[in-house]
Amino acid sequence: MENVKSKVIAITGASSGIGRATALRLASHGAMLVLGARRTEQLEALQHEIELAGGSATFRQTDVRDRTSMQALVDLACSEFGRLDVLVSNAGIGPISKLDELQLDDWDAMIDINFRGVLYGIAAALPVFRRQKAGQFVTIISTAGLRIVPGQAVYAATKNAVRTLLEGLRQEAGADLRVTGISPGYVRSEFGNSIRDPALRDQVARGMETVALDPNAIAGAVEFAIAQPADVDVGDIVVRPTAQG
Repeated sequence: MENVKSKVIAITGASSGIGRATALRLASHGAMLVLGARRTEQLEALQHEIELAGGSATFRQTDVRDRTSMQALVDLACSEFGRLDVLVSNAGIGPISKLDELQLDDWDAMIDINFRGVLYGIAAALPVFRRQKAGQFVTIISTAGLRIVPGQAVYAATKNAVRTLLEGLRQEAGADLRVTGISPGYVRSEFGNSIRDPALRDQVARGMETVALDPNAIAGAVEFAIAQPADVDVGDIVVRPTAQG
């Protein structure tokens, strides 16, 4: 993991789940972390945990729906550590529902966070990466876009929009930048908390208990992609439980 050591890595959605696990894992291998999420209390606790273990981290309250907030997170990395090597776009929500339920507010929120938030991250980090002539985008997508099921149409659409965006970014990136998409399957997280339908929320919760992976499995995939030599671009990684259909 020598290629991870001393890299400056910003992570959105860092307060819990995959983001938190990724921060802890990368910090344990010497990366310098810039943590972003809406819940500052959790970010402060995570920073303290990282520093207590001998790592380095800073944080800023970040709402990926707000382009100035995303810009501020990238600016924090540059002011605190002098550069940004990797942006891990992890923030996402999944208030899934059938289209007939017409949960338009949820649709808008998923578009704003899952897709627009990734765009704002690219807009903030790409100029920095171009100036440095080096940088990597690592984006958490989902297997929901690979297998479409009832109730996940809008959620999967936002994830496939990100998938398309990343392929375009990869082709435009040139030889100096790297672009990685990671699609997790069932992972123990707060994914189901925003689901309005109690029966569907319970179904997802049961899956979390019986099938879901520990978030550290996805953190390992993030670390793998970052740890490759500078001329190796890991494009797409799918990580799912063996028991997932």
